[in-house]
Formats: sequence, structure tokens, C-alpha cells
Amino acid sequence: MARKKSAKTEDKTAKTAEETEQTVSKEEYDKLKSEFDTQKEQFLRMAAEYDNFRKRTEKEKLATFDNAVATTVESFLPVVDNFALAVQSSGDANDEFKKGLEMIQKQLDNAFKQLNVEEFGERGEEFDPLLHNAISRVDDDELEEDYIASVYQKGYRIGDKIIRHAMVQVAN
Repeated sequence: MARKKSAKTEDKTAKTAEETEQTVSKEEYDKLKSEFDTQKEQFLRMAAEYDNFRKRTEKEKLATFDNAVATTVESFLPVVDNFALAVQSSGDANDEFKKGLEMIQKQLDNAFKQLNVEEFGERGEEFDPLLHNAISRVDDDELEEDYIASVYQKGYRIGDKIIRHAMVQVAN
């Protein structure tokens, strides 16, 4: 019987200790939950900041590349313009010579295409002051008002960045 009493006492003591632990655990649980929520919020904020940083850095890297290409292409544009004039004025030249010039012109065009450089400013396009530099106006019955009548110098852009504005004559 002494054993039974002793076991009952141990059970009561264990229950009391367990109840005390549960009470302390509940308080600790609330405290730990609060800390966890705070840490989780900080982690999510840091993850979002990192993602924004990564995206911003990627945009800046692409912009830097586009700026470098634009600067390089800008230095070649006078050569490209003169070569285009040579191709246009090669009307009386030997066929093989003209074919060679045209092949080089295609290579230049392909190089610009690979660099994502687009040319603009063709006769018949609508005049856009953001893209075109109007150097004169002319009466042209074939075109509506504010359309390009002739192009003195083609314009070039890479994406949204204008490398050179097109110099054009605009119809009245």
C-alpha cells in the first residue's frame, strides 16, 4: 500500500509539474510566437528588398550595355552615311563593284540588327518631333501634312534610346 500511495503522490506531482509547464509554456509560446512573427516579417522585407535590388541591377546593367552600344554606333554613323551615299551613287559603276558595295551594306545592316539598333526616318512616315529633326517644310501633293517628304540623314535608336534623330523635310 505504501507503494500505491507513493505512485499516487508521484502522479499528482507530475500532473502539477505538467500543469505548471503548460502554463509557462503558454506564456513562452506567446512570446516565441511574437518573436517568430517579427523575424518572419523582417525576413520577408529583406527578401523583397533583395529582389528589388536584383531587378534594379539587371535594368542598370542592360542600360549600361545599351549606352555603350549607342556611343560606339554613334561614332560609326558618319561612315555608314557616306557608305550609303556611295551605294546610291554607284549607278554607272561596274556590276561587280555595285554588288560588292551592296554586300557590305547588308553586312552593316546585319551588324546593327544584332546590336538591336534600328533605323528610322523614311519618306512617307508621319513626322514625330521626338524622333525627327525637321530642317525644312515643302509642299508635296503626294503626302498629307506632317509626313516626311525627304530624308537628309536617317535616324537610329536602340530600344527607347535615340542615338541620332533623323534630319527630314516635312510636307505642308
